[in-house]
Amino acid sequence: MNPVLVNDVAFAIVLGSALGIGVCLLASIAPRWGAQSLSRRIGPYLRDITDPLGIAPLRPAGGRQLSELWDMLKARLARVAGGDASVARRLRQADLRVDAAGYRGRQLTWAVLGLLAGSLITVVVVVAGRGNPGVGLIPVAAAIGGFFACDLWLSRLASARVARIEDELPTVLEFLALCLAAGEGILDAVRRVSGVGSGEFTAELRGVVVSVGTGSSLSDSLGSLSRSLEIPSASRAINQLVSAIDRGAPLAQVLHSQALDAREEAKRGLIERAGKKEIYMLVPLVFLILPLSVLFAVFPGIFMLRLGIG
Repeated sequence: MNPVLVNDVAFAIVLGSALGIGVCLLASIAPRWGAQSLSRRIGPYLRDITDPLGIAPLRPAGGRQLSELWDMLKARLARVAGGDASVARRLRQADLRVDAAGYRGRQLTWAVLGLLAGSLITVVVVVAGRGNPGVGLIPVAAAIGGFFACDLWLSRLASARVARIEDELPTVLEFLALCLAAGEGILDAVRRVSGVGSGEFTAELRGVVVSVGTGSSLSDSLGSLSRSLEIPSASRAINQLVSAIDRGAPLAQVLHSQALDAREEAKRGLIERAGKKEIYMLVPLVFLILPLSVLFAVFPGIFMLRLGIG
């Protein structure tokens, strides 16, 4: 490919993009495009009436159009990427104060930044005279990589926090059982543990205490915590505790049993991870050390046979 032609195409892409952005910005502030609707013009004078009707706060015309376009892109991205149930679950497990729609917007932002970074790299490569047809795939690959990098980041955050909660669960349950054995009620025990502890699960228990203080029952608050976390070990322990509270069973004994089960499950998980690590350790042994050992053992004999020695 002619380098001069490639450079001209690169400069044409950059200048055309700048022209398009400028035209869009000028169109957004034009009176025909930027005029407020009737409901938004009379909204400030009927605020007490219009708020229940769902009229949003007023924003500049250009900002309103860009916001509507951004919301439309997020909705289409959510439809393409699947439902929001998995995203909402991971956001709750990672304890991020954002909803699924906001996270889709963050994913879209990462994809746009990846596209811009890939475009910049493409322009630099083409201007440097090393362009080829495959360089045009860099922006697309960077955008896709940014999208999935954001999803991987969320999954890592969620899995790390779930692991911390599972590690803290036996200790918290034993502490609750100790408080109950000392004569405290279940709510006082939960309040004491949540006030003393500093981990992830105790932070969730503080939310339960706040929910009970605002009028919810302890069983409902614990059940809501179990459904929102969706961690098998924590959900099993919380469900057993709720059942014991509803049926009047001895809570200290139930908590001791659940703490023992949690420790056994953690032990089984540790053994499973150790088994997987052993398999991973075989990879360098089979693909690196063993071929080198065979090579060092066989190569001298092949060399001697070629020379006719022995």
